[in-house]
Amino acid sequence: MLIASTIASAAAGRDITSASIIRELVMERGGWPDGTVWFAHGVKLPVINAARANALMSDAAASDDSDLRNITHAGTPLTSATLATAEKTGASGKDVLAAIVLGYEAAGRIGASITPGYRRRGFHACIIAIFSSAVAMGKLLGQDEVQMASTLALSATSIGGLVAAGNETVSREYYAGLATMLGMEAALAAHRGFAGEERVFEMPGGFCETYGAPEAGGDEISTGIVKEMGDEWDIVTDMAIKLVPGSHFNHATAEAAANAARKGNITPDEVAKIIMSRPGTTTFSGPLHPRNLIDMAHSTAYFLAASVADHDFNWSHATQEKIDDPTIHQLIDKTEVGPEPTENLTAYRQGAAVTIETTDGRSFSDTVLVPKGAGCRGINWSDVDAKYRYLTPAALGSAEVEESLKVIHDFAQLSSVTDLMILLQ
Repeated sequence: MLIASTIASAAAGRDITSASIIRELVMERGGWPDGTVWFAHGVKLPVINAARANALMSDAAASDDSDLRNITHAGTPLTSATLATAEKTGASGKDVLAAIVLGYEAAGRIGASITPGYRRRGFHACIIAIFSSAVAMGKLLGQDEVQMASTLALSATSIGGLVAAGNETVSREYYAGLATMLGMEAALAAHRGFAGEERVFEMPGGFCETYGAPEAGGDEISTGIVKEMGDEWDIVTDMAIKLVPGSHFNHATAEAAANAARKGNITPDEVAKIIMSRPGTTTFSGPLHPRNLIDMAHSTAYFLAASVADHDFNWSHATQEKIDDPTIHQLIDKTEVGPEPTENLTAYRQGAAVTIETTDGRSFSDTVLVPKGAGCRGINWSDVDAKYRYLTPAALGSAEVEESLKVIHDFAQLSSVTDLMILLQ
């Protein structure tokens, strides 16, 4: 499912300017033809360059995945890195899936150790995403414990990013490309014997202390990373595939708003207020009135207004026509943040409560605790298939869409990922 989601998002992002620029740059550099650049008519490049271009495409469309614990799009670097690496090494589909699970677990656990501290201090989640591509590639390379320790250590000191820039500009997808590329570089260096600082997570001034909560100390924070490891898996409990576009942080908000609007069969001209409440939120995130895809992806007010206006939120809401819709912008001016919830707080996992008040005094409310597409809520292949069939025609013909989806469904049975890469050219 994660592979299908990432490829679908990449198809939607292929022609976005940022993705085109990086694809052109890596193609100009050339190199050993080891990994396929998706939707580029058979172009192959060194695995790291191919993976970087592919990851950036997927992240650019803001339609990939998100870890509920730390808002990290781990699936983008994971899918890009593992498919490119497997294409070169001959790894099977089952090998790739194992690497994805392990990479997701590493990124999730390391990310959880510094969440929410890293965001409060202004850092972007790319500092977490890098571990997904690094560990996954290390797994496919067959690294031993010493090599994997250095892969992790080198990754911990390889990337930086600011959340403010990532929320406002195309820096977001640039970070995704870097997290993929630099994680793979760390894995390759460690595989050759390059030794990183193995104490980097727990040492004073190390990763956990710097990005997490300095007052706690790195050693105290880092102990939780491997606690009860293997008892449950992050990819099952915390992975969330985007079934609508934009920041996953706003998906439950949109769902609750649409539900409330449908309950009252409310029309836009009947709306007096749209009130959102969620734990830890006192102001709206992102631009109030979005002008483009980047703005839209992070505008909580847009998600609320669009969902109330159309009684739904779907892939069409990422189009410029919808982003410019005057009815939606009129409703944005009626949105506000209400008091934080006081009950059942631990059940909110990027969830929200929404109340719509009408001009004639009626009120309709709905609460969605976990967004659709979350592993803990249950993910249906039918939803993932619908996403794939909606987004991939931007880059593939109808025959390739259906055949590639069939291959992905049977991915664990693949003896070589080349079968899929041929269909993504």
